[in-house]
Amino acid sequence: MVREELKGESGQSTGGPGNHGGYLPRLIAWEVTRTCNLSCIHCRASAKLDHYPGELTTAEGQRLLEEIASFSQPILILTGGEPLMRPDIFDLIAHGSALGLRMVLSSNGTLITAELARKMAGAGVKRLSISLDGATAGSHDRFRQMEGSFEGALRGIELIRQAGLEFQVNTTITQCNLSELPAIQELACRLGAAAHHIFLLVPTGRGKDLAEQEISATDYEQSLHWFYDQRERVPLHLKATCAPHYYRILRQRAKAEGKAVTPDTFGLDAMTKGCLGGQSFAFISHRGEVQICGYLEVKCGDVREESFRHIWDHSPVFLQMREVDRYHGRCGRCEYRRVCGGCRARAYAASGDYLGEEPLCAYQPQRN
Repeated sequence: MVREELKGESGQSTGGPGNHGGYLPRLIAWEVTRTCNLSCIHCRASAKLDHYPGELTTAEGQRLLEEIASFSQPILILTGGEPLMRPDIFDLIAHGSALGLRMVLSSNGTLITAELARKMAGAGVKRLSISLDGATAGSHDRFRQMEGSFEGALRGIELIRQAGLEFQVNTTITQCNLSELPAIQELACRLGAAAHHIFLLVPTGRGKDLAEQEISATDYEQSLHWFYDQRERVPLHLKATCAPHYYRILRQRAKAEGKAVTPDTFGLDAMTKGCLGGQSFAFISHRGEVQICGYLEVKCGDVREESFRHIWDHSPVFLQMREVDRYHGRCGRCEYRRVCGGCRARAYAASGDYLGEEPLCAYQPQRN
């Protein structure tokens, strides 16, 4: 996952000619389709069972993968919608795998069959993420707005396990399921997940209708402290996504415990940071539009009009994301700005300023 010249997932390289500031993409999410068999209440894309015109063709997708592999070897997250609804998905996976990219797939799990699980393994999928947003059928199905989606996800997990595929559990946290978080994590352990990734709600797409279900800054802080406490209690790799404050909390807790934050003590958490958008992460839509992440709906380029590398190296928005000292408000003053950075998408949703301060942060910077 990490080459010697790279500093983990931070995206900044000590080498790499031709890269502005030495940044390289370490994770890229490609929305291969927006079509989905579910219509989840938090969906960034407001995806549904429909035809979305303008998707990148097989040839365009393969060309995109070749372009990415020509200057970096990131983890390539195939997302949606539901990626398994794209007919050529296995051709794309196999092509990316042949190029040396680490191909992973994000799914709701309900469409997985034994045959599809075998095809994924054969094409070179390295890991699947399956979303569980409740510890029971009642809570998960309400979130996913489809009866049977919980049982479908569990059935899919069992089938990918039988195929020898590694999987992680993703959970989006809102007021609706905050109290269930320990039970969801226990379920992930019982199911044999390799990791549990929590996502703090970003109010975009259908998620805008859930703005009142965002947890408070205080609950946000408490939940991340709880997540930190689980590090040595569960046999899972834990990662907080769209929750950049975690990397401030990690360092505060480590200091209080007299621990140095190094790869030996904190693994990859010591080598990454909070918001990676535009620095080591990029999002590519089903139509080829590039954003710093899927939640910040500001177009930074189009791979049908210019190369992905040119966008990565020259997009003004991407370059702004790398100038963390120039962020506005508390985020620009915060002594933890280089390890946190605040959620740029939540800042944009709250104020229209993607360089603005994170609206769901309770921390007051000590730096003037």
